[in-house]
Parts: sequence; structure tokens; C-alpha cells
Amino acid sequence: MELMRLGEHGREIPAVRHDGATYDLRGLTPDITGAFLADGGTGRIREALAAGDLPELGDAASLRVGAPLSGIGAVVCVGMNYAAHAAETGDLPPKAPIIFFKHPNTVVGPNDDVVIPPGAQKVDWEVELAVVIGKRASYLSSAEEALKCIAGYTISNDVSERDYQLAHSGGQWSKGKCAPTFNPMGPSLVPAEDVADPQALRLYSSVNGESRQDSTTADMVFSVAEIIRDLSQYMALDPGDVVNTGTPQGVALSGRFPYLAAGDTMTIGIDGLGEQQQRVVGA
Repeated sequence: MELMRLGEHGREIPAVRHDGATYDLRGLTPDITGAFLADGGTGRIREALAAGDLPELGDAASLRVGAPLSGIGAVVCVGMNYAAHAAETGDLPPKAPIIFFKHPNTVVGPNDDVVIPPGAQKVDWEVELAVVIGKRASYLSSAEEALKCIAGYTISNDVSERDYQLAHSGGQWSKGKCAPTFNPMGPSLVPAEDVADPQALRLYSSVNGESRQDSTTADMVFSVAEIIRDLSQYMALDPGDVVNTGTPQGVALSGRFPYLAAGDTMTIGIDGLGEQQQRVVGA
């Protein structure tokens, strides 16, 4: 089961894709939000599917794919969370999760254009497993508690401008992370119960058809559960918040690949969660 939002920006239709068909969810909810997920929305969708109560969305294939979640309160990100990625940047794996934020308005659809800011020279790609919170996470005491707070998983491209991130930042990374369009998300939100093991997912990226990243979430320094548990000691994560869990090796910051330029095409994917593709355009 995959939760989706389809249609033009700002007017997306909530939908679910199941067994090869796409169904309209507007009879259950006006949108896919944290509040809907926290109120048992996923369970109600399963019941409606089983009962055959959902109408099929006949023109789904022709509609734009939007981000699979609206009303996002926060996008919390983890840096240097893959051992090989830390090594390619010349750093040791961190002893505790490194945290930064993206503005929620960076989130766009999975296939929307990514816009290079005026004058930017070092725009980079980062495939990431994104966690969507479905239950308030605050002062959690165990990994088991943390996993129970997760509504589902999706894909984020944590697009970054490395000069803004490192040279202009004053030590905080968010300046390089927050330009409009810098977080394509989707194509779908897969409920947590449909992901057998978040630490056993292959994730990959390419630019103009040439492979860049190819790794698995097993290389994470801090697991999904540990990230959520740790974050809950310092902030309350609310339903609809998104946590980007870090990127593996193979980014332009490594020095092995050129940075993005207008006209490039990024392909970002995670096995079992789908694939997204963005065209890079000038401001």
C-alpha cells in the first residue's frame, strides 16, 4: 500500500496505490497530513480497501505526483550518518547524531524541477530514507518506543549547496539546505508496517544516467530507531514531521564528481519505496 498525493501543486488529490490500481481517498480525508496519520488514517484506508469502498482514480497515470504529505511541521535532518560517506568527506563517523534543519517549504514533488539559486556553484544531490512521524515522540526510552512513533517511510533528495553549507554557514549547515525546491519527496509514503526492515534498504542515485550512489541503510552509523529515540531527548517530534536520515557515499562533495548544472537530471531511488527524477534548472 502506497499513500500518494496527485495533481497540480496546491490542489493535490489524496490517493492510495494498491495491487496495481490507484484509489481516491477524498471520501476519507481531504489530504494526507500528520493529523490524519495520527488518527488511525492508515488503518481506515486498509479497511476501506478491504471493503471495496474506495473509487478508482481513473486518470491517476496522467496526474503530477506531489509530495506524499502536506502540512509538514518540521524537516529534521541527520548529517554524516553513513560510515563511507563520512570517510569520503575526510571525517570520522560521529559519536552522536549531527542535526540540522531544512525549511518545510523546501519540500516539492518527487519529479518537480530543482532550481539552482542565483550564483550558486556547488549544488549537490543526496538520496535519503525519510521517516514520517505518526505519533508524538518525546523523551523516548527505547528503540522499540521510537519505531512505534513512525507512520511510514518515503524518499528525500536532500539537495545541498555546499559553499552555502560550509563557507557561509558560521558552523551551522542549514544555509546550504534551505533553498526553494531543495527537498523533492516521494513518490509515495509507505506505511511502517509494510517495510520489513528499514535497515535493509538499497538506496541509489544517478546524474544524467551515470551512477553516483549505491549503498544500503545497513551502513547507517545510527539506525532509524536510534535517531528518533535520540532526537526525542532534545525536541518533541509531532505527527507530520519528517526526519531525513542521512546519505551514503557518492556525492559531489567527495571531489569525485562534478556539481550539478542546469540541464542535468537526477534519479533518486530506494528499493521498495520507488524512484524520483528531477530536472535541474537555473533560477
